[in-house]
Amino acid sequence: MSDFYKDVLTGAMFIVGLFGFISGEFIISSTLFASAAIASNVNINRKAEKGMG
Repeated sequence: MSDFYKDVLTGAMFIVGLFGFISGEFIISSTLFASAAIASNVNINRKAEKGMG
C-alpha cells in the first residue's frame, strides 16, 4: 500500500472517530482515535527509517 493510501486511511479513521465522539459513541471513538494515532506513529517511523537507509 502506498503512503498516500495509508495517510487517507489514517485520516478516515480520525474523521470517523470524531463523528463517533460527537454522536456519543465514546468507546468506539476512543478505539478509532487510538488506532489512528498508532498507525500515524508507525507510518512516521517507517518514513524516517527509509530516509536513513
